Amino acid sequence: MVATALPFAFIFALSWWSLAISPWLSVGLSLINAAFVIRLFVIQHDCGHGAFFSSRFWNGWCGRVIGVLTLTPYAMWKQNHALHHATTGNLDHRGTGDIPTLTIAEYRSRSLVARAGYRLLRNPLVLFGFIATFNFMIWNRVPPNPLKARRGEWKSALGTDGAIIALLGSLYLLGGVPVLVFVYLPMMVLAAIVGTWLFYVQHQFEETYWDQDTEWRVQDASYRGSSHYVLPPILTWMTGNIGAHHIHHLASRIPFYRLPEVLRDNVEFNEVGRITFYESLGCAKLALWDEAGRRLVSFSEARKLPS
Repeated sequence: MVATALPFAFIFALSWWSLAISPWLSVGLSLINAAFVIRLFVIQHDCGHGAFFSSRFWNGWCGRVIGVLTLTPYAMWKQNHALHHATTGNLDHRGTGDIPTLTIAEYRSRSLVARAGYRLLRNPLVLFGFIATFNFMIWNRVPPNPLKARRGEWKSALGTDGAIIALLGSLYLLGGVPVLVFVYLPMMVLAAIVGTWLFYVQHQFEETYWDQDTEWRVQDASYRGSSHYVLPPILTWMTGNIGAHHIHHLASRIPFYRLPEVLRDNVEFNEVGRITFYESLGCAKLALWDEAGRRLVSFSEARKLPS
C-alpha cells in the first residue's frame, strides 16, 4: 500500500505543481501516474477477494476508499466480479464482467445491422478507447442492471458517486479547471484504457476456453481460459502481477504480491496460457469463438471456415 499510495500522491502533487511551468508537463506526469491508478485497482481487486488484509473490515473499507480513486463502486463491483469468476468461459452464462463474445454460428445468424454493431463493438479503437473510458467514467455510476439492482448495489454506486463529486469539487475549488483537465483526467483515461486491455488479454486469446454449461468446468475455465501474460519486470510490477491470471482464477485468495512465488515454486504454471507482450497485440483482432476448432478467431478467419 505504501509503495503504491505514496508515489501516487507525490506524482499527483508534482503534476499539479507543474501547471505553473507547463500544462503539457502536467499531462506527462499525469500519464505516468496512471500506472499507480492501476496498482490501486489491483489492491482494490484483492480486497474484493478477501486477499489483501486478513480482516474483512479492512478489506471492505480499503476497497471502498480506493474505489473513489478508481471510479469503481467497491461493493457493486465485488458482487459482479464474483459472478465473473463463477461464469467465465461459460457460453450459457455470458454477460457479467466479461467482454461480449459471440460464437461464429451466433454471429452468422444475426442481422446485418446486429453484425455491424458487433464488429463496431469489437473494433480495438472503439473497445479500448471509447468503451473503456465510458465504462469507468459513466457506466460505473449506476449498477449494471439498474432496474433489477438490489439496494446494496445502489447504495454502493451512489455512495461512491457522492464521494467522487466531493473529490472533483474539491480539486476544482482548490485548482480550478486546469487541475481537472491536465492533472486528473489524463491519468484516469489512460488507466481505463490499460485496465480494459489487461482484462481483455486475460481471457481473450486464441487458445482460451469456452464451453456449454453442461460441459463447463470452473477449474478448466480458470486454468485454460485465463492467460499467463508475461510482461517486462517494470510492467509486471505496475500491473501488480495480474498477468498470472490463470493462478488468480484457480485460487483468488492468493494476494497479488505472492503470485510470483507460485510461479517460482510450480514450474508447470509457467507455460499454461503464456502470452508475451508482442504476442498479445495479435489478440486485439480476435472476435469470434470457433466451437468446432475450440479457439478464438478473427472475422477474416471466420469467413474462411465452413458454415
